[in-house]
Amino acid sequence: MDFLNSTKANGMLTLLEFRSLLLEPIFVRCVSGLLHAVLLLVLFCSWVRGRNNGFGSVTERLKDRRGFGFKSVLFCSLVLSLLNLVLTSLSGFYWYESDWLDEEQLVSLLMFLLQTVSWGGLSVSLHRCSDYEMRKSPLLLRIWLAFYLAVSSYSLVVVDKRQVHLLVYDIVSFSSALLLCYVAFFKKARGGNNNNNSNGVLEEPLLNGASTVGGGGGSDEATPYSRAGLLSLLTFSWMGPLIEIGNKKPLDLEDVPQLHDSDSVVGLAPKFRTMLESSSSDGGGGGGGVTTFKLMKALFFSAQWEILVTAFFAFIYTVASYVGPALIDTFVQYLNGRRQYNNEGYVLVITFFLAKLVECLSQRHWFFRLQKVGIRMRSSLVAMIYEKGLTLSCHSKQGRTSGEIINFMTVDAERIGNFSWYMHDPWMVLLQVGLALWILYRNLGLASIAALIATILVMLVNFPFGRMQERFQEKLMEAKDNRMKSTSEILRNMRILKLQGWEMKFLSKIFDLRKSEEGWLKKYVYNSAVISFVFWGAPTLVSVSTFGACILLGIPLESGKILSALATFRILQEPIYNLPDTISMVVQTKVSLDRIASYLCLDNLQPDVVETLPQGGSDIAVEVSNSTLSWDVSSESPTLKDISFKVFPGMKVAVCGTVGSGKSSLLSSILGEVPKVSGSLKVCGTKAYVAQSPWIQSGKIEDNILFGKPMERERYEKVLEACSLSKDLEILSFGDQTVIGERGINLSGGQKQRIQIARALYQDADIYLFDDPFSAVDAHTGSHLFKVMKDGRISQAGKYNDILSSGTDFMELIGAHQEALAVVGSVDASSVSEKPALGGQEDAIGLDVKQESQDVKNDKPDTEETKRQLVQEEEREKGSVALDVYWKYITLAYGGALVPFIVLAQVLFQLLQIGSNYWMAWATPVSKDVEAPVNISTLMIVYVALAVGSSLCILVRATLLVTAGYKTATELFHKMHHCIFRSPMSFFDSTPSGRIMNRASTDQSAVDLDIPYQFGSVAITVIQLIGIIGVMSQVSWLVFLVFIPVVAASIWYQRYYIAAARELSRLVGVCKAPLIQHFAETISGSTTIRSFNQESRFRGDNMRLSDGYSRPKFYSAGAMEWLCFRLDMLSSLTFAFSLVFLISIPTGVIDPSLAGLAVTYGLSLNTLQAWLIWTLCNLENKIISVERILQYASVPSEPPLVIESNRPQQSWPSRGEVDIHDLQVPRFHAIFYFLTFG
Repeated sequence: MDFLNSTKANGMLTLLEFRSLLLEPIFVRCVSGLLHAVLLLVLFCSWVRGRNNGFGSVTERLKDRRGFGFKSVLFCSLVLSLLNLVLTSLSGFYWYESDWLDEEQLVSLLMFLLQTVSWGGLSVSLHRCSDYEMRKSPLLLRIWLAFYLAVSSYSLVVVDKRQVHLLVYDIVSFSSALLLCYVAFFKKARGGNNNNNSNGVLEEPLLNGASTVGGGGGSDEATPYSRAGLLSLLTFSWMGPLIEIGNKKPLDLEDVPQLHDSDSVVGLAPKFRTMLESSSSDGGGGGGGVTTFKLMKALFFSAQWEILVTAFFAFIYTVASYVGPALIDTFVQYLNGRRQYNNEGYVLVITFFLAKLVECLSQRHWFFRLQKVGIRMRSSLVAMIYEKGLTLSCHSKQGRTSGEIINFMTVDAERIGNFSWYMHDPWMVLLQVGLALWILYRNLGLASIAALIATILVMLVNFPFGRMQERFQEKLMEAKDNRMKSTSEILRNMRILKLQGWEMKFLSKIFDLRKSEEGWLKKYVYNSAVISFVFWGAPTLVSVSTFGACILLGIPLESGKILSALATFRILQEPIYNLPDTISMVVQTKVSLDRIASYLCLDNLQPDVVETLPQGGSDIAVEVSNSTLSWDVSSESPTLKDISFKVFPGMKVAVCGTVGSGKSSLLSSILGEVPKVSGSLKVCGTKAYVAQSPWIQSGKIEDNILFGKPMERERYEKVLEACSLSKDLEILSFGDQTVIGERGINLSGGQKQRIQIARALYQDADIYLFDDPFSAVDAHTGSHLFKVMKDGRISQAGKYNDILSSGTDFMELIGAHQEALAVVGSVDASSVSEKPALGGQEDAIGLDVKQESQDVKNDKPDTEETKRQLVQEEEREKGSVALDVYWKYITLAYGGALVPFIVLAQVLFQLLQIGSNYWMAWATPVSKDVEAPVNISTLMIVYVALAVGSSLCILVRATLLVTAGYKTATELFHKMHHCIFRSPMSFFDSTPSGRIMNRASTDQSAVDLDIPYQFGSVAITVIQLIGIIGVMSQVSWLVFLVFIPVVAASIWYQRYYIAAARELSRLVGVCKAPLIQHFAETISGSTTIRSFNQESRFRGDNMRLSDGYSRPKFYSAGAMEWLCFRLDMLSSLTFAFSLVFLISIPTGVIDPSLAGLAVTYGLSLNTLQAWLIWTLCNLENKIISVERILQYASVPSEPPLVIESNRPQQSWPSRGEVDIHDLQVPRFHAIFYFLTFG
């Protein structure tokens, strides 16, 4: 019995021990490690044997770069690998701290290391494998994931957690296992095995059959970024070849590599469009269901993978940035001689350095991918806005001018793209504040509550300012829209204004509109100045509140804890300082999203107005039955009423009627442009349309005639002859290769109309629609069928002779026409009869002109001056931006008088900040055992006085900066516009309005809102960097031994980088104007484009131009991160050297408080040094906007409007008379030479 009881007791004991073992974290770690060893072993065997079956094909089968499965697995693998790496480091640290005696930490170290290698190997394998798609993951993978989910669940639910980091790890592991199991068991790859080229949403042909876009489009071929290896991606070395080319010669667009399909609008636009339409399907057709939320949702899901990756990098960066402040107190105590274990100093230095390394890598890739997200969002929105412009109904167009729609593309889409910089800031603020409070609680206990309250109060203060910013931003955009609308209209009609001498009157109108805009701009920038003051002073308020709470609560203030708190406040300053910018950007982005969403909600053309029959599907070309149509559907009186007729192939139909009777509306209804109220319209065959007002694209004459059709030389020559264009082309220096100016500015009205007709004829269409193409009626109309329009109805129909004798409506039209011809005939006759009276001079004049013209035709001049095309590629400066540009900008406002005061205010702020921190470090004891040199009241009074003084300096600096920026922007605007309006007409003939609009919108916006802050940022960073060097040099002058070569290397890198970056930035500005111009032309010619069914070609052109604009932006972002990564590495090495020097010197040689202060400032050394170079480069990129504005502010002007010495008498003119003496009219060649008559 005793034996049985003993056995039973032993069994119970064994069971309890086994149960206790199951609950131990070390047991679960071993099981998890064994499971990961299996994964690693199979991956290794698959790599060695090179087989693609079993588990070795796991990565191949998950590889769908556009698919949810691949991205989820890769993301989870990277997260788990990095998290295990962090836990490996922690386990190693704890094992080292226990003098290598803790076996449990050793086991954890090995297990975490094994899991790091396993997940890292899977990540690398996923990255390197080729594209392949399967419907389900392989069986072995699903079994392994099931075990992994079970182990993760058990560890999360059952095992007791002794340390917080293990709980975090279990939560992440369980979440990742759950997601991976969902992908493996339930998620199917899109497209299956039926089509290896399946692209999901890309199967929808946005281009209506056009699957590729010209040279500017994306490419499935490897690009420098897509083919880069892991190390090249980490260090941005893939940018090296382009930067090297930029150092050898100025970059051209041909030197810039293409975008990969994943970053090109060709791949992005269909995906974005499908997502937006699916989320808006409940709103009906035509985009009527688009809301701001749905637009934002589509933008997010179109780039969700990149957004999640950037969120992960932002999280890693935030955590790594707080490692330094958390260890400062330990470092100060180490310098004070309080050592916890052997080699503690070197462990601290390595930890500081590794934290800086992780911080650098995560920040650089975070920033780069954010810019990728911004480029993708902007490209998708531009494509959507352009698509809407092609399908917008005429009624919707009445409420939106081309200038407003262009603003959606140039300002709003650009701003939404720039919002990518700020998208993670809201949740990062919470994370940063939480980490800061944790560090403060460790050092200062309950006083951290005061820091929390002060931080919340500072943030709450911002809300009323944020609402004001939103209102000011909305009003500013409205004012900008009104100005751009008027500017666009004036530029389109500048020839009329010049001929009438009205340009200065309309310039004053632009100035009035700008004055209204300046009013809101002034409120906006001064409100920003107040926000800057509040938040620059916020860290001071938080620190004063925290230290004051410590005194009230009796918490001892020690220098190490004070310095740790100050370092924390410095890092906390970034989210608090950026918060107003973030709120402002959120406000601006919401306004832009609202504007674009309201535009996308406008009505499209009704798709069912005209029933299009296939070619040969009917013996009737056009059939209209009992149709009532109206431009305004809500109007009680329709535009066309009860229209019925049939047109058979081969028939010629002429529609006559008085002005406003509905002739053009009838043609528009056949094209499907007029909304249908009732009835039916059927069209069989292809159409060609000639509008009443000629629409000509900028480009070659040949391209305007071909209009997307391939060249057939014989038919082309016949069309030219039929349209009487052959003789016109003979006198042009470049023939049909002559580049037409914007809106055909260098062609006569007749030439433009004949080119329109030639374009229609060359299409070889089944149906030709001509809207009043000739200035005189063709006499051979006997066999034509006529329809007479009156009050929107067909009042008479029949053959010419029949309706001429059967009614009065057509008789009235013919009579009016004959009266007009009689008047013209009498004028011609009188002119002939008067010729002898004028004497031989007139005959000589006519003969000379004709002979001169004939001579020009027979012997065309070949000089370079004559051979020059009217419209040239946009001029751009090359090389570094001239110092004169910077000087002009700085001195434009009040002669630069405010600049010294701005710099002085910032210098005083920096001195007071350093003084206050130095005071706190010096006046507080290193430990409790040391007596403080001053009493508590003196400590706080001096600190508060220094803090208040620094805050006042910030207020002065912010106010003066926005004042100077506002004044400079105003001066530049007035100078440029005055010079443009006073320029000769030849300037407008040779300059597409898109170039002027680009400067008046994008560049002017940069001058208004960006460049002043860029200048301020450079000055602030330089002064801060000098302050840090000064503080660190107080500890040891040996810092200069490293700092000087590091600065020299940084300058060399900056000069090496800037040559390519500068040209990339200029290419961004140059490539934007064609995009704007193409958009403007498309809006004005949308009816013609639709009538020729050329929407797909124009979408393709838009995508090509959009990618041409995105390419330099993408590689400019890559170049910037290439530079910043190298500068960060150099700064981190400098900081590490300083730390090694500090731990190497004997205890007591250096004041620990002063050394801790140096470390506190040194933590931001790499950030500030990289930020300085970044702001310098960004300033040089942004200053190009000033350079471009100054280009147009120095255009040669016309002669003065008034010459006082030649001013006529008040009674002039006393009689009407025109005298012309020695007139020369150049137009490709001089048609008239020295023409004189009176």
